[in-house]
Formats: sequence, structure tokens, C-alpha cells
Amino acid sequence: MPIQPIDLQTLFTQLDKVGKNEAAQKDGAQIQAAVQGARIQKKTDEKAHTVNETRDTGQGGVERIKDRKGGASSSGGGAGRQGNGRETPTPDASRAYIQDPDLGKNIDVSG
Repeated sequence: MPIQPIDLQTLFTQLDKVGKNEAAQKDGAQIQAAVQGARIQKKTDEKAHTVNETRDTGQGGVERIKDRKGGASSSGGGAGRQGNGRETPTPDASRAYIQDPDLGKNIDVSG
């Protein structure tokens, strides 16, 4: 069955549509891969910027720190502490080191 000239005219007019469809199919796969990559990147960024939920310790809640017995007073401060947070030296401890009243008051910001 030979090709008639009228068939060629019809085919040539539709050729640009066929080319666009083929190009769209090829580009569609690349676009789909790019969208999938962007979606994975977004999930990764969200996971990196979110706060993770703590895991259960199996003891009915969060683990608790137990206080040491002996040496701790009922006020929560250790033995030999004053209300301002400084330690009062015991007679044996004062011989071990010398206290400087200006220690920690000056800050060198030149460096």
C-alpha cells in the first residue's frame, strides 16, 4: 500500500505535535526525579530542624536523679556553704590554698 501525497501533508502538519509529546515524555521523567529529590531533601531538612521525642525508659517515666545521703543538709546546700554561694573554709582547708579577693573580677577583652 503506497503512501499518498495527501497522507504526507497530514503527517507533516501533525509532526510538531508528535515532537512536543515525545519531548514532554522525556522531560517528564527528569521533572519527576527532580520533584522526588526535592521532596526527600525537604523531609531531611525537617527532620534535622525538629526536636526528637524522648524515648521511654521503661520505668514509668523519666529517670530521676537520686540524692546522695550523707554530707547534704536539708536546705539543699552542701556542708560548709553560706547563703551567698561561697564556701567557708574549714581550718584544714584554709591551709591548703590562698584566696584572692580580686580573682575572677577582671576580664581581659583586648585579646
